[in-house]
Amino acid sequence: MKMPRSKKKVISLVGARPQFIKLAALAPVISKRFTHIIVHSGQHYDRTMSDVFFRQLKIPKADFNLAVGSGNHGKMTGRIMSRFEKLLVKHQPDMVLVYGDTNSTLAGALTASKLHIPVAHVEAGLRSYRMDMPEEINRRLTDHISTLLFCPTSRAVSNLKSEGIKKGIVRSGDLMYELIDNTRQEIIQNRSILKKLKLEKKKYILLTMHRAGNVDCEDNMHKVADILSGMDRRIVFPVHPRTRKNLRHFGLLSKVKKLPNVDLIEPVPYLDNLSLMHYAGAVITDSGGIQKEAVALGTPCFTLRDETEWTETLKWGNHLVGLSARKISDGMRTLKKPVKKVNWKIQGRRPSEIMTASLLKFFKE
Repeated sequence: MKMPRSKKKVISLVGARPQFIKLAALAPVISKRFTHIIVHSGQHYDRTMSDVFFRQLKIPKADFNLAVGSGNHGKMTGRIMSRFEKLLVKHQPDMVLVYGDTNSTLAGALTASKLHIPVAHVEAGLRSYRMDMPEEINRRLTDHISTLLFCPTSRAVSNLKSEGIKKGIVRSGDLMYELIDNTRQEIIQNRSILKKLKLEKKKYILLTMHRAGNVDCEDNMHKVADILSGMDRRIVFPVHPRTRKNLRHFGLLSKVKKLPNVDLIEPVPYLDNLSLMHYAGAVITDSGGIQKEAVALGTPCFTLRDETEWTETLKWGNHLVGLSARKISDGMRTLKKPVKKVNWKIQGRRPSEIMTASLLKFFKE
């Protein structure tokens, strides 16, 4: 009698907010067809930046936590590689999935490829063409050592082909849009965060900042403080731990706290943050993920950068303003609600379904 073939073993390595979001959409689908092991690098270890995502989004608890904590790029990447290698040698997966463009992404891809384990990169092909950004280095290197490349957009596919990558490319669509679609009603119905902060819908601006190029640069943080000083709208600012640390270090925290229109608050859980985005008059951010979330929820977005990997969002209500107070002010005066609905499915199929089918096909070939 022929014995049934066991399921292939796939490991997902995650460690930061955008990766938890993608995992939340993919995990329920992929787990039906594969033995799916979740490994948390520990890159984001703060409860509001990590644990709450797993709880709110019903992500299965991580099977392993590498507990690398914070540190500079080399230290963090090295720690992940060292600890992840031991786990891979022990469990011998058939595939490693890495997500996005963080240190966890690159460390996971390097470790797996050196052990000759195929790597699938979720959110492949994105380019800012800014090699001074750590994220750009991470995503480029990861793409060039990956076996399967799940591209969220057609532009991402073109970027890979222009760099000579021809095999393993799959236009999968974007898991982040899928998750928003899955949780849209919950986002709309959740007004408890507005009540808690005494906010009126469309009467405030949501601000987020975390990118190293902004928050680690004293000149840039002074520009941000000046921008906030010149704004008369109410601003809700959930402060990333790194951003708060640097505001204090640069002597700006007390100045920003004294601004009567700015509410500095602790980071809020993911679904609360989406509700704040949905009901805001506009979003100001330097986050790639929040750019997408804002336009998907129909809220105008002003991105504190001069470029974006998510060029399609510029057609849907996202505006690149750098750190220009004038551009922000002009944009606020002519504020319009985006009207284009984000079309995130690929020929009617969800990204999670496309990725799972592609993995099944890979193992059959």
